[in-house]
Amino acid sequence: MPSHAQPAALPGAPRSRARRRSPMAAPQSFLWTRRVILTFLAAFALLPVYVMVSSSLKPLQDVSGKFHWIPSGLTVQPYFDIWKTVPLARYFVNSLVVAGSATVLSVIIAVFSAYAVSRYKFRGKRVFTVTVLSTQMFPGILFLLPLFLIFVNIGNSTGIALYGSRGGLILTYLTFSLPFSIWMLIGYFDSIPKDLDEAALVDGCGPLGALFRVVVPAAVPGIVAVAVYAFMTAWGEVLFASVMTNDTTRTLAVGLQGYATQNDVYWNQVMAASLVVSVPIVAGFLLLQRYLVAGLTAGAVK
Repeated sequence: MPSHAQPAALPGAPRSRARRRSPMAAPQSFLWTRRVILTFLAAFALLPVYVMVSSSLKPLQDVSGKFHWIPSGLTVQPYFDIWKTVPLARYFVNSLVVAGSATVLSVIIAVFSAYAVSRYKFRGKRVFTVTVLSTQMFPGILFLLPLFLIFVNIGNSTGIALYGSRGGLILTYLTFSLPFSIWMLIGYFDSIPKDLDEAALVDGCGPLGALFRVVVPAAVPGIVAVAVYAFMTAWGEVLFASVMTNDTTRTLAVGLQGYATQNDVYWNQVMAASLVVSVPIVAGFLLLQRYLVAGLTAGAVK
């Protein structure tokens, strides 16, 4: 009986092209093109960082005149002068208190609100969700004058100083970060199976016990993403901080303008101060980067 088996390949015979190259393998020219483009983009992104670092190490006369890519002389004196020219330490504390308080309040309120929307059915649930998300469609400058008038009127009628205080700025930033925080946590809580809540209830936990013992530990990446978003929103905001604060409650984003006087601009100190206040934020972002990416993508992936 004839055999239909394929003849065995000889030891020296070349393999087929399909075996030698995967159909998904990219051509060599594409790989080199991608490397060139990525190198160009990396250089374009790192160029401002180099300008900031090099300018912060130059004397003022070398920065105020024609810019030189290679510094003729280096000095660390601007890093000592930044604390004397303006009260940078006080601005740093104000920004830390305002951004930290707004972040904590935003996370706490968003966790409870998102859990209620994700796990319970109530009248107006869809309207609430759409309304929360629709607030992100309006530019922030539309709320500047109404919030200013509200804070001033509350202070005149009740004596509660919201205008020019840290509390008023915290409340302002909370209104900005809270809607998106709630919406993002709703999507993350929806990706967590409800069977975990039911198992916790069977074991004797109440609704709050199920939330804090089961749901919150499983939603740590989403909560970290919300916290990072709320903190960055409050840390770098300029418009409302320039209107709602005074000399005592001024934040870093506005306080850096103090290095510009009527006669001169201390560019080397501006760059040094910008580098000093950016390092802690960049370091914290790099440490929490994996949680941030997981929190932003987990809902869609699951």
